[in-house]
Amino acid sequence: MPRERKLSLEDFEHLAVGAWILGTGGGGDPHHGLLNIRRLLAEGRTARLVDAMELGDEDLVGVCGQMGAPLVSQERITDPAMIAGAVERMERYLGRPFAALMTVEIGGGNALQPFLAGAVLDRPVVDGDTMGRAFPAVQHSSFSVGDLPITPCSMLDIRGNELLLVEAEDWVWAERITRRVCMEWGSRAFNVKGPRTGREVRDWAILGTVSRAIELGVAVRSAQSSHEDPVQAVLAAGEGKALLRGKVVDVRRRMSGGYLWGKAELEGLDADAGGNMSIEFQNEFLVAWRDGYRIASVPELICLLDSESGEAVGSETLRYGQRVTAIVLPAPSVYLSERGLECAGPKAFGYDLAFETAFADAAALHTADGAGPQ
Repeated sequence: MPRERKLSLEDFEHLAVGAWILGTGGGGDPHHGLLNIRRLLAEGRTARLVDAMELGDEDLVGVCGQMGAPLVSQERITDPAMIAGAVERMERYLGRPFAALMTVEIGGGNALQPFLAGAVLDRPVVDGDTMGRAFPAVQHSSFSVGDLPITPCSMLDIRGNELLLVEAEDWVWAERITRRVCMEWGSRAFNVKGPRTGREVRDWAILGTVSRAIELGVAVRSAQSSHEDPVQAVLAAGEGKALLRGKVVDVRRRMSGGYLWGKAELEGLDADAGGNMSIEFQNEFLVAWRDGYRIASVPELICLLDSESGEAVGSETLRYGQRVTAIVLPAPSVYLSERGLECAGPKAFGYDLAFETAFADAAALHTADGAGPQ
């Protein structure tokens, strides 16, 4: 049996804070998942974290998460039985149990989903994910970059409806099919993606991201308790860069195709007074323009933090007058390859833009390349 460590309630409180930051506006607020973890731990259940290097080459790993729009997740609260049911459905199809579970994305509420299922079913959770953040669709994952098979996939909803997708042409078609079903179910579903072997996880997953999220949460909470700047603590812990400190002056949102689309407008404050920023999102923040010039884009992580608390602000909770700081964190290296940018760069989201890192020389960043997808 792989070496594991039990996570405490304090670990999960830190994980929730850090995962919400890594959600880059999406992935769902972890709050309800955290409430469920508290209940499960109080009942005597355990949540175990395992290093991917401890997995056997042929061990099967269940890649699980919730699917839908962030706005809906505020109304349809996470239930551990739902994600556990999706795992059990896949295990029945495979005819064997998973050696471990892992999250499809470390960003937002999905960071907690495998722990809910793991606590119910007594399965450990791998310290890693397939995105290093949150993305709106499964074809943006590192397993897609590695061209690993997406099927079979299991889905479950709150009514007990089940779907098992055993074949799909590719990752995009799997997303289109399951997204359509998810919309019919009310834009809320629980799923398990194509099972992975231990070797595939080690080769293509983004490892250590659960620990990274916990470390970000520790940095925020420590700064809060010591009355230091929590935004600076996030930048230091995440090796990030501040883009603009300001307030929200406009937010436009619409639900379409099972996603939350929109644009936020910020007006600079303090040292950034006189500046302005536009950020477009599809669940997650995708591209940011400052003073009319693009300054950051996917696959790097554009995050909005409350300027006082340092905690994340989601695309569904943005509101007029909020004091926020826009920051950018580095992208996982798997996305900086040619294939990685095809899967998760600006063009993967309909922007006719070449990726330019926000961490290069400032002069190279300011490219006046206009608006996003039409």
